[in-house]
Amino acid sequence: MRRLLFLILILHSSLLSLHSRDEDSLRVVTLLTQGQREATQPLHLWYARQLLGVPYVGQTLEVNAEERLVVNLRELECTTFVETALALALTHAGGSTRFEDYCRHLTRIRYRDGLLDGYASRNHYFTQWIQSNERQGIVRELTAGQAPFTAVQTLDLHFMSDHPQYYPMLKSDTAAQRLIRHYELAGSGRPVRYIPRSQLNQLQDSPLGVVRDGDILAIVTRKDGLDTSHIGLAVWGRDRRLHLLNASQIHKQVVLEPMTLYQYMGKHPSQLGIRVIRPLF
Repeated sequence: MRRLLFLILILHSSLLSLHSRDEDSLRVVTLLTQGQREATQPLHLWYARQLLGVPYVGQTLEVNAEERLVVNLRELECTTFVETALALALTHAGGSTRFEDYCRHLTRIRYRDGLLDGYASRNHYFTQWIQSNERQGIVRELTAGQAPFTAVQTLDLHFMSDHPQYYPMLKSDTAAQRLIRHYELAGSGRPVRYIPRSQLNQLQDSPLGVVRDGDILAIVTRKDGLDTSHIGLAVWGRDRRLHLLNASQIHKQVVLEPMTLYQYMGKHPSQLGIRVIRPLF
């Protein structure tokens, strides 16, 4: 009886920290059930393709007074798109089709060392996202000190603490602002290697071929106080050039960008190149 009560309390606690609709949990279970029959490798890329056409909507995580795990497969932005595909793949790899297991993996991916502990525990900067998921053995960043990783960005993170008014859940939370600034300072000053935009027009059999289908591509930005400005998944096209599968603000939905990544970035002068992060499952 005590064990049953304990399990009920755990379930109740987890539900209190969850923000989701029934249609989202149903969609997760449906995708996982289908994936167990049909999915191909890499798993996260297969699941990402099942999300093609989902509308792009920004700030879908900023919907509660206090931080909760938001599960929303009806509306995605660039980071939640990648997180959703990874969480589905991790759940699949564990042999499960349970919504609860999906939520557990999504929490691992989205929050610092997998622990949801307020707004500041979310991996807001993608550098923090990479570091947290590397520590958990979920991904590895490629940082070879040779072609094509010939450019270096020295991290200087301060955008969020300088502009809390842009973040609905942060603007009136001074304690969270202090924590965000702490994490910004801890993440600043470190050099990271990336592939410069000038090298992204190479063919697949060039040094750029170190990038694989399904690698996470984080676009390095020159915008003051930020590390990256957009993320998506690498897909080599029939043209043997690199394309981006992403939740696109331009196309208003999840798309495989018809332009090459080189052409796409050429239209955005603030985009400097890409960091490459490889899922490890």
